[in-house]
Amino acid sequence: MTPRVIADPDSFIRTETARLAPPLVPEITLHLATESLPIWQRTEEELGEIGLPPPFWAFAWAGGQALARYILDHPETVRGKRVLDFASGSGLVGIAAMKAGAAHVACADIDPFAHAAIALNAALNEADTVTVLTTDVVGTAGGWDVVLAGDIAYERDLAERVFAWLEALSAGGTDVWIGDPGRSYLPRDRLEKVADYAVPVSRELEDAEIKATSVWRPRQG
Repeated sequence: MTPRVIADPDSFIRTETARLAPPLVPEITLHLATESLPIWQRTEEELGEIGLPPPFWAFAWAGGQALARYILDHPETVRGKRVLDFASGSGLVGIAAMKAGAAHVACADIDPFAHAAIALNAALNEADTVTVLTTDVVGTAGGWDVVLAGDIAYERDLAERVFAWLEALSAGGTDVWIGDPGRSYLPRDRLEKVADYAVPVSRELEDAEIKATSVWRPRQG
């Protein structure tokens, strides 16, 4: 079967999600799925493909919630700065950065559904100036002052590639902040923990209803 492109992803997102506030970040409202399997199946039906990865944009993952919470509670992290929200998904972390006073926020994701979700969620939270980057930014410099990355250590190859890039950015003077709920491929020995959170999540997506989640930075020196 030839894969199809959804003609109106905005309409699909509005139809298949509800406006909900992530438990740890009640200040922000997002278009989120209430159950994981139905929207996963609907995405495959709409695109005419099977075996697709989860619709990451449709959920407020633990790493992103913790990182967004940290940014809102420590606005000096991003205030007046150029910020990249990497592997943005729903745009949660980037929206938090905008609310915390960032000068400019770019949300990067390679999923076309995420591009639509980020724009819809940004508008929903009066953060319309958020820019959506649709290409793979790994390996680029970008001129960002701060890079935020939530929940990116769930696949070995992806984690190795991304963390090498993040460490290079950090060594060059970019502030890098990572939210992670204990994923297998997080290089903890190369990171410094800065905060811990207990994040309510769905048992459909995770192995517990509360995920112990931390915010990290690359070790300096």
